[in-house]
Amino acid sequence: MDASPACWAQKLIDSYRDDGGVNTSNEPGLPSKPEIASLCLQLMQLLFPGYHDSGSIGKAELSGLTLDRVNALNDDLRRVFQCALSGQDDVAATATAAKIFNELPAIRAMLQTDVEAAYEGDPAARTRDEIILSYPCLEAIAIQRVAHFLYRHDIPLVPRMMTEWSHTQTGIDIHPGASIGSHFFIDHGTGVVIGETCRIGAHVKLYHGVTLGARSFAKDDSGRIRKGGKRHPDVEDGVTIYPNATVLGGETVIGRNSTIGGNVFLMHSVPPNSLVYNEEAQVRVVNKAAKSDNVDYSI
Repeated sequence: MDASPACWAQKLIDSYRDDGGVNTSNEPGLPSKPEIASLCLQLMQLLFPGYHDSGSIGKAELSGLTLDRVNALNDDLRRVFQCALSGQDDVAATATAAKIFNELPAIRAMLQTDVEAAYEGDPAARTRDEIILSYPCLEAIAIQRVAHFLYRHDIPLVPRMMTEWSHTQTGIDIHPGASIGSHFFIDHGTGVVIGETCRIGAHVKLYHGVTLGARSFAKDDSGRIRKGGKRHPDVEDGVTIYPNATVLGGETVIGRNSTIGGNVFLMHSVPPNSLVYNEEAQVRVVNKAAKSDNVDYSI
């Protein structure tokens, strides 16, 4: 067995040559995970100033601080976009960064509807500040709304890296391709999965563990999965989906104002105003004390 660091290093270098998986500076390079994490944090600071900082921000310093942050984020976005676009000239990266900054006020307005949905939808929410500061769903939705904008503008890699960053932070997995309407609320949030081709209407509420996923994957003649295509369900306005429900399929549509009960497994459409639930399993309830009197604990 080789016991030399030089031998260990050479084996790794050989594997880099043979197996790839190396992001080198000799090529255009790829966006790095630390860079994306920094972008996401900077975006949250611009979307909700003072909520993702070391403390509150004075009104007098808000204008200057915002300008500084826009300048810094603009530089970082352009650099990351150039990497993602395989080293294309700076024109495309600069144009896309400009589009984001022009869109951020509209995204902020949309996020305010999400805050309102959480406040109205959760009796435990005492203030809107509490939601912005502590609800994981808002962070996941905020990053996804920005990532979705980039996804629609054909920026590769970056949108998915952004939503996976928020996934690691919140336990909520929303693909950047998913289209989501206003007043969106995910209660608790842990374990929610929303697929790339989902279309979600306005005033939709999901609980933890909900999956909006694909039913099956088409394959080509060689047995490989075909990329693209409508694979995930549509959820119309006013729908509520309770914990651990699974809704699958690109042709599946949950009609407006419907309610999907907990633990439901659904692979077909339901009309508007439907209530979908499992029949209650037979559950026995016995008195523990009475039962224990009849149990022989002797050895």
